Amino acid sequence: MAKFFHEFREFAVKGNVIDMAVGIIIGGAFTLIVQSLVRDVMNPLIGLLVGGIDFSNLFVVLREGVAEAPYATLAEAQAAGAVTLNVGLFINAVVSFSIVAFVVFLLVRTINRLKREEAVAPADPTEKPCPYCFMVVPIKAVRCGHCTSELQAAVQEKSVESV
Repeated sequence: MAKFFHEFREFAVKGNVIDMAVGIIIGGAFTLIVQSLVRDVMNPLIGLLVGGIDFSNLFVVLREGVAEAPYATLAEAQAAGAVTLNVGLFINAVVSFSIVAFVVFLLVRTINRLKREEAVAPADPTEKPCPYCFMVVPIKAVRCGHCTSELQAAVQEKSVESV
């Protein structure tokens, strides 16, 4: 039993598990911010552009409740026990998802670019291709170790240095 708890503790405190937990917490907080952005900022602006429609109250009554329709708000319809198709809430969810997905895309794209830059930017080259046999030789080589050809760049450098 002690071995089980020891293995569980090792699993739980590994960096990957903690990183994942932090990511989930930050993601949840970010989702709340995006939902507020959509509900409190974007939807009123879009509603003004399309004639004053409040998306959170955009619904279709499938079956009337105790009180008869029309219902002014979704909350009023739900309080009356009406069965509704909540189109506006669905639109809000789609817009929220789109914003979160776009931000995650930008984040992943930026991280991938940084990784590529790290991989592409090596230190000073230590090897070069032989122009005759295309094998790789040390950068300071004067003669190719594979085809024994004299390397032009090295010959030119030597003649410049001797002058």
